[in-house]
Amino acid sequence: MREHGYNLGGEQSGHIIMSDYTTTGDGLIAVLQLLSVVKRLDKPVSEVCHCFQPLPQILKNVRYKQGQPLKEQSVVNVIESARQRLGNCGRLVIRPSGTEPVIRVMGEGDDRDLVIRVVDDIVEAVTRAAA
Repeated sequence: MREHGYNLGGEQSGHIIMSDYTTTGDGLIAVLQLLSVVKRLDKPVSEVCHCFQPLPQILKNVRYKQGQPLKEQSVVNVIESARQRLGNCGRLVIRPSGTEPVIRVMGEGDDRDLVIRVVDDIVEAVTRAAA
């Protein structure tokens, strides 16, 4: 968020961060902001909150003991291939956890089966590189 100047962010865990108000996830601030939008628009919450159609999303974690598996050329190649296979119909986020020795591999897209295959391919490559 800081890198790109965003003031709204969220995590799979449900944390919502609104940097105009705080630097950490805060449910109370999030719900108060939501209620202010509902009041301002004078519409039901169900209508205000139905802004997009969620896509299938797969998240897998790969534990590693040492090194930097994401820098291995074999892993870089598999990730690039996966991005090409998804094209404009999905996205990938692959990153090391900030709190534990885990690589997080998240994929989402229109085609659930394709997302599962590309995430599994990346997990397999990272697992081999981390061995």
